[in-house]
Amino acid sequence: MEKKKEEKMEKETAGKREKGDLPRMALNHVSRLCRSVRDSVDFYTKVLGLVPTERPQAFDFDGAWLFNYGLGIHLVQAKEQDMHKLPADKDHLDPMDNHISFQCEDMEALERRLKDMNIKYLKRTVEDESGAAIDQLFFNDPDGFMIEICNCENFKLVPTGSPDQIKLPSDRHTPPVHRGNE
Repeated sequence: MEKKKEEKMEKETAGKREKGDLPRMALNHVSRLCRSVRDSVDFYTKVLGLVPTERPQAFDFDGAWLFNYGLGIHLVQAKEQDMHKLPADKDHLDPMDNHISFQCEDMEALERRLKDMNIKYLKRTVEDESGAAIDQLFFNDPDGFMIEICNCENFKLVPTGSPDQIKLPSDRHTPPVHRGNE
């Protein structure tokens, strides 16, 4: 029943798109090579509250899928010959470097968690021309990949072109979650 409703909505949406327009999209997951899948699962579940999910048994390599907050992180065990792809300096924190960012509604609670877990982090506040400010926390996962936590919703998103170019994902981009009683 729900599937038919989704298909109908997709057809209606597709009919409204202008020729050449892309369909709505949303970020599904970020994939990370890791030195130890177990250590990374421990980190992402305890620090960021991600939840391990089943992954297809057809995959013939060690890994894990984590999900929460509408975003997945797929962890892949690095092979010996791929270790050079991982950050060499696991302590380096530079907000101008590559990172993934999570929006957070309670920065103080997350900062307390980082302190309680003895995770090294860099904290900064950035203010825009209107006086609005965002707080940012930068820290690394066990493999040295940088993560940012922010309250970026404090900044208004202003497109440099036409405002109707911005498309927001609908809830149907979040995968259905099996709740155990279904």
